[in-house]
Amino acid sequence: MTPLSRYATCAGYEIHYTEWGAPDAPVVVAWHGLARTGRDMDDLAAHLAPRYRVICPDTIGRGLSQWARQPAEEYQLRFYARVVADLFDALGIAQAHWVGTSMGGAIGTVCASGLFEPQLKGRIRSLLLNDNAPRLADDALGRIKAYAGQPPAFDTVAELEAFFRQVYQPYGWLSDAQWRRLTETSTRRLPDGRVTPHYDPAMVQQFTHHANDYLIWDHYDALDIPVLCLRGEDSDLVLRETTIEMLTRGPGARGQARVIEVPGCGHAPALNVPEHYALVDRFFVHGVQDPGPAEPVLVRTAGGPAANALPRSQYRAPTRLQWP
Repeated sequence: MTPLSRYATCAGYEIHYTEWGAPDAPVVVAWHGLARTGRDMDDLAAHLAPRYRVICPDTIGRGLSQWARQPAEEYQLRFYARVVADLFDALGIAQAHWVGTSMGGAIGTVCASGLFEPQLKGRIRSLLLNDNAPRLADDALGRIKAYAGQPPAFDTVAELEAFFRQVYQPYGWLSDAQWRRLTETSTRRLPDGRVTPHYDPAMVQQFTHHANDYLIWDHYDALDIPVLCLRGEDSDLVLRETTIEMLTRGPGARGQARVIEVPGCGHAPALNVPEHYALVDRFFVHGVQDPGPAEPVLVRTAGGPAANALPRSQYRAPTRLQWP
């Protein structure tokens, strides 16, 4: 299935998004990570499109969306929530499931809470956080700050692809064709003819001007919807102790949250293989209520190891659990 490439004016900016599926189908918003674009969601969107209308935006300053005129003020979660509110209105979205990778998960959290944009409260039906949490590891944030503001440049697209294969190895298994698409959909040429990742380097000002922008426990605690956190088993950004805390407060304390570890991945699972699709499908249909049997199961991810899981009856902390 080929997506439609569209644009909408949101918070005074032209925002690009791809749209998959029938316009009258239930809506899924799939939002990418910090230095990426909406095209990262192509595989998941293609899987969901027969049943859902899938919207995959480029965040302001990324991909084909406009860059911020006031980066110090507009590259932050509060402004991103304003963009989302306008996008929902422009596209006529009454309610949507939300899948957010890394930054996209944080955007979904602050939108679903309604603390920044009260008109969004109740319009996000469920929230899937792909290697994102209300608190992120300081060491990993330091690493992101160090590289995000100075994207590398290469003479050829092939060299940029080799760079992406190295830095995004934690995504897990991708086919050669998927690596090539990831590269070609997030590449721009500089005035000197070299190629570089397709984002505004000034977006790093989110970290320099809003040091605690990703410390969002107050937003998480305000959620009253099903929340599924997919943590890459080797993630250095989302720590296990944080996901354990997610299960004891906010939606976790109300029995509305679940954490599943994805083996063979770090930050962040690419959501591009059937095992990942199955988790998303089950969550959209059943929320965090697991209708399956309580015996141990195996998790197998393409290109990654298999891992034993605890039975559902023993679920107290993050486990490598896959719904059957």
